[in-house]
Amino acid sequence: MQTMKVEPIGVIRTPFTSLEDMPIQPGGGRDVQGELIIKPQYCEGLADLDGFSHLYLIYLFHQAADTKMSVVPFLDDRPRGVFATRAPVRPNHIGLSVVELVQVTGCRVKVRNIDVLDDTPLLDIKPYIELFDGVAESRSGWMEAVEEEVEAKRSDDRFSRKPR
Repeated sequence: MQTMKVEPIGVIRTPFTSLEDMPIQPGGGRDVQGELIIKPQYCEGLADLDGFSHLYLIYLFHQAADTKMSVVPFLDDRPRGVFATRAPVRPNHIGLSVVELVQVTGCRVKVRNIDVLDDTPLLDIKPYIELFDGVAESRSGWMEAVEEEVEAKRSDDRFSRKPR
C-alpha cells in the first residue's frame, strides 16, 4: 500500500474559539462569517472558484478528544455508530461542511453559514455542484430533528479534549 501524504492547504478562521456553545452544523451557523486563509503555494488553485455558490470544506477535527465507535450525538439521547453521525471522534478526525461562498480575494476566501472551530486546519475545498451533489430522494436514517432544532442546538464538551 502506498503511503499517503495529507497536509493542510490553509486554515479556517471563524468567531468560534471554544468547542462548547458553537453550532453543531452549518444550519446552526446561519449568517456566521468565516474566512479561509490559503497557503501561498496553493492560491493558484482558487482560480475560477468564485463562480460557485457553495463549497465543501474538508478539514481536521484538530481538537477531537479521541476515537470512539459509538457516540451519543447532539440531537439524540442514545448511542449510535460513529459512522451514522457527524461526531468528530472518528478514526481519522476529518470534518466536512457545506458553506456559502461570499468572495475570493487573493489567497483568502470569505464564506458564510460556517460551523467550524477557529484556526481549524483546512485540507481541501471542493465546489458544490447541484448536478453532481443534489439528491432529490434522500433519507436521514435515525435523524428526525427539525430545522429549528438544528439551528438552535449548540455543542457541549462531550467531544472535546478535556475530561468530562
